[in-house]
Amino acid sequence: MSVATRLWMVVALVLGLLAATPAAAHEVRPALMQITETGPGHWSVFWKQPAMGDVALRLSPHLSGGWLEQPPADQYVAPGFMVKTWDIRSPAPLDGQTLTIQGLEQSITDVLVQVSLADGRRVETMVRPEAPHVTLALAARPAPAVPAYLKLGVEHILTGVDHLMFVLGLLLLVGINWRIVKAVTAFTVAHSLTLAAAALGWVHAPSAVVEALVALSIVFVALELVRDPGGETTLTRRHPWLVAFAFGLLHGLAFAGALAEIGLPPKGVVASLFLFNVGVEIGQLVFIAVAIVVILALRRLRGLIAWNSAPLARLAPPYAIGAFATFWFIERLGVAFQ
Repeated sequence: MSVATRLWMVVALVLGLLAATPAAAHEVRPALMQITETGPGHWSVFWKQPAMGDVALRLSPHLSGGWLEQPPADQYVAPGFMVKTWDIRSPAPLDGQTLTIQGLEQSITDVLVQVSLADGRRVETMVRPEAPHVTLALAARPAPAVPAYLKLGVEHILTGVDHLMFVLGLLLLVGINWRIVKAVTAFTVAHSLTLAAAALGWVHAPSAVVEALVALSIVFVALELVRDPGGETTLTRRHPWLVAFAFGLLHGLAFAGALAEIGLPPKGVVASLFLFNVGVEIGQLVFIAVAIVVILALRRLRGLIAWNSAPLARLAPPYAIGAFATFWFIERLGVAFQ
């Protein structure tokens, strides 16, 4: 291996360690605002936002009717989030009020808003940093739109860098051929099973431990990529679909943890779960398609380079992936044992 190749590998490792901040792995989590009509003039408001330890994002919800200006009835911080609740008694209608999330424009967090009325009607919408306010139009029939949980699924996988790195590692390991279809299908089936089981309460696992094991699964794939492909044939290289299925079960539990932070509506649990899972798959397929295009483009560029870039092309990606994953594993292991 040439000195230049070794130098590039060291640079990739250092950059990976410097870039592997907590925000890179599931720190882009949505907040949740639930407003429920419990009786005439009586409303229950539930606010849940992401937090790291005891530190929460500086987000503050406000309704134009002034409902949330009073101190919350309850407030507490739990691992991964902060919760506030209000018990509102007001003759003023909620319809037409403007919900504003102060501080949202300075973040990269979305807010899922769910309004449940006493007559059974439900309204769901999203508030985003580029437009941190929304007018609650409850009387008018909402225009047809992509369901919120489908969007959340797409956004979750596309901002879940750790899951994407596992998929990228799988693609690099298998190559661009029919075997990647089999491996990705196995991964999809596996995480769909555990996502459904955990979201429906059939399976329970500590989220911090699951997240640490997800990082460890990425380290495993990175190590397989570093191995000499011409050497001993491992189980992973012989049957990548089997390894993808096994780790897919683990990643599904992590998806379920993210979904639990958002919450599922009391009615339509199955439909919301299905849409979230479909959104995850759409995002995953988009990522794979883009990754394949980039890989093919880089292969063409390598043909224009005079020096032998094969060792760098083979080893730099797994070193970078492994650096990120190792950092996350150590960090998450510390959280799990707090």
